[in-house]
Amino acid sequence: MNRVISAAVPERAGELTATAAGALSAAAALTALGTSGDGLTEHDAAARLRRYGPNAVRSHHARLLPVLLRQLRSPLLLLLLGTAIVSFFLGERSDAVVIGVIVAVSVGLGTVNEFRAEQAAEALHDRIRHQVVVLRDGAAQSVDLTALVPGDIVELRSGELIPADLRLLDVNGLQCDESVLTGEAVPVTKNTTPVPGDTALADLSCCALMGTIVAGGHGRGVVVTTGTRTEFGRIAAGLAQHIPETEFQIGLRRFSMLLVRVAAILTIGIFAVNLVLHRPLLDALMFSLAIAVGISPQLLPAVVSTSLAAGSRLLAKQKVLVKRLVCIEDLGNVEVLFTDKTGTLTEGRIEFMRTVTPDETAGAEIAALGMVCTDALIRDGALAGGDPLDTALWTAPGAPRDAAAGYTRSAVLPFDHLRRLVSVLVERDGVSLIVTKGAPEAVLARCDRVPESVPAMLAAEFAAGHRVVAVATRVATPGARQLTAADEAGLEFRGLLVFLDPPKQTARDAIARLADLGVAVKVVTGDHPAVAARVCEELGLPPGRALTGADLDWLDDRQLAEILPAATIFARVSPEQKARIVRAQRGLHVDVAFLGDGVNDALALHAADVGISVDSATDVAKDAADVVLLEKDLDVLADGVTQGRRVFANTMKYVLMGTSSNFGNMFSAAGASAFLPFLPMLPSQILLNNLLYDSSQLAIPTDTVDPEQLARPARWDIGLIQRFMLVFGPISSVFDFVTFGVMRWGFHAGENLFHTGWFVESLATQTLVLFVIRTRRTPFFRSHPSIPMLLAALGAVTVGALLPATPLARDVGFTPLPGRFFAVLALMIVVYLFLAEIAKHWFFRRLPTVTRHRPRTAGHRVRRRATGFTTTGPAADDAVVSATPGRATR
Repeated sequence: MNRVISAAVPERAGELTATAAGALSAAAALTALGTSGDGLTEHDAAARLRRYGPNAVRSHHARLLPVLLRQLRSPLLLLLLGTAIVSFFLGERSDAVVIGVIVAVSVGLGTVNEFRAEQAAEALHDRIRHQVVVLRDGAAQSVDLTALVPGDIVELRSGELIPADLRLLDVNGLQCDESVLTGEAVPVTKNTTPVPGDTALADLSCCALMGTIVAGGHGRGVVVTTGTRTEFGRIAAGLAQHIPETEFQIGLRRFSMLLVRVAAILTIGIFAVNLVLHRPLLDALMFSLAIAVGISPQLLPAVVSTSLAAGSRLLAKQKVLVKRLVCIEDLGNVEVLFTDKTGTLTEGRIEFMRTVTPDETAGAEIAALGMVCTDALIRDGALAGGDPLDTALWTAPGAPRDAAAGYTRSAVLPFDHLRRLVSVLVERDGVSLIVTKGAPEAVLARCDRVPESVPAMLAAEFAAGHRVVAVATRVATPGARQLTAADEAGLEFRGLLVFLDPPKQTARDAIARLADLGVAVKVVTGDHPAVAARVCEELGLPPGRALTGADLDWLDDRQLAEILPAATIFARVSPEQKARIVRAQRGLHVDVAFLGDGVNDALALHAADVGISVDSATDVAKDAADVVLLEKDLDVLADGVTQGRRVFANTMKYVLMGTSSNFGNMFSAAGASAFLPFLPMLPSQILLNNLLYDSSQLAIPTDTVDPEQLARPARWDIGLIQRFMLVFGPISSVFDFVTFGVMRWGFHAGENLFHTGWFVESLATQTLVLFVIRTRRTPFFRSHPSIPMLLAALGAVTVGALLPATPLARDVGFTPLPGRFFAVLALMIVVYLFLAEIAKHWFFRRLPTVTRHRPRTAGHRVRRRATGFTTTGPAADDAVVSATPGRATR
């Protein structure tokens, strides 16, 4: 037994690269890293963690200062503040102070809400963890992936993510999928032989690199480098500055740019008109900038972040974790869900039922052969780390453990999804035997002779919905010490192992819920199509057409796309075929989700618009997923889809509000400034109006959403938003100009009274029209707003109406309004909301169907995989990604 190292950290430990380590022998690499085959001590590991930092390429740490700085990065806001400061020193101190206070409160609102959203994102990352098996103090233990340090000894198993750059010490059929780094789709076979010091990345056969996947076999390696010092980390850190945008973020950006263009036109026009009218330069500039700030979606990020954060907290309570907050909205877009069968449509509690043999004899012997034929470890007569079928076989009542213990295993050919077989070389009573177990059709194809009764036996078990594994044997070649796929030939059929995995009764209701949401459920399984069809029938899911992997091989992409709408079951498919099915479905311009938990699902998870896995899945599946379920249940997925659509619907309420009444009021101010002898509203009053209005909109994320808005996905359409603005903006402006007439000719208002009357009217109309726009139904009668939103809106209007009667009125240029004004105001509000309701029904009857599809961006797979190497504290290196989607700092 090697001595466990507990010494000072060697200088080379953090500087050795994978290429340099690959040129050393395994023993020399251990020495250079100051470790041994038995690993580090806990004390030494802790010291190295302090020195080299966490094994992470990103940090999701909620920090207040960056959030505050993002609120202040608006050029319009900074220019307005600069102008206010100049005004202060030129003598107009009261207006400058009021503007400063209003801007500070507005920035504070945005900061608080976005910071809370970042804290929600940090909490999500705290709950998504990757565990790694390492040797420390001479014993195997599981540690968090981010706690790895140079010198740790790591165990590698099929389906796991390579957690750092490793120098391999021991391999057994180890193959790694390195496509994320090299682009090469074929798994690379690994060994422990040193390579030349100038070997290219793709040829480091004695190293396993962070971010790649164990595609087959198992092994052991020593950690050479971690975090952003790894090959993968350097790539991910470079991409960290450019986080991929989802369709949701692209839509937000395009909407913001639309309003910026409108604001720019209005600002320049208003400034020019006021200069022509010989108004003071500073007054004209501040008024123009206030209009621009008023029309800009200043609190849109806060509204969106609040909505997403609230959605994430709700989904977390329902055992759905999202890796990025915007993934919630992505869930809402899903129209087709591909899912595996085990644990989703079935209970996932696999039970061994019986053996079936052609002559109905030797059942115990067949079970014993099945038990010993596994690529899992067998220690002290017990199975360690087997798949569900192996586990069910070993734990079945009356399992012939003594008979299985009579076999000595000397070689294993691990299972892979192309062969769909596992084989072992065993010895008993001096006889060497090859035992092969796997999918019945794969095993039977390798048998010299198959009894005539076997096809009927198989058909009966498949028709009953049972899972079946076939077992075959042959005498091994004398002196054989290892196995290859070529040895799986000339076999003798021995029997069938029959398992039961009953349908999950809750899945029936979940499938019905998803159907009501317009989500088609399709089954992708490694099982026989007849078994999948039986489960679908029992759950009320129309089986439709069933396609097998062999069928797919005969179809080109065009033919597959034509068949997809009618196909529900895809059976006996390879990982590459799963990904091909997903890509073909996306090619039909629908958003696709894929639910899987195995290494064979990784390609399809990456190909889908939304990858979904479960907490108990393999590392590679969790890494490839956007959403992680703490329970493998379709019902919680339906909750996720509903929540995603609710977030989008509530965000659109704010967007449509900003392009209707808010835009109309700012347009009215621009127009009125051309013919009034004074500014229609002071810059400080415009900002105060905007602050009260936006404050009321922060309650929109709590609002209820009508069922018809949840029934189908909705996507961004800037053309629709522009048309909405051109219809509802003028309606708002008409009532503003009516107010101008009432104030000037009805009340013979001077400057202060005019400002006060229009302030109260504009705030009331643009806030209360939310109750019309929030629903396509008749408001209050057929659709009820949430209580928080109702109180927020009425509260903002009340504050605006009472403000002129308070001691603060003089500071902002207000004067008390006559009682008759409120009677006229009430009449105008009623008429305005009535006309808005008519216009709404007319507008949405003409609403087109939106079918646009979001594209994938370059680097998508690297960025997605990098989420597995994430800490929730400050990053050890300089690549730090903010928890707020779409923003990055370095």
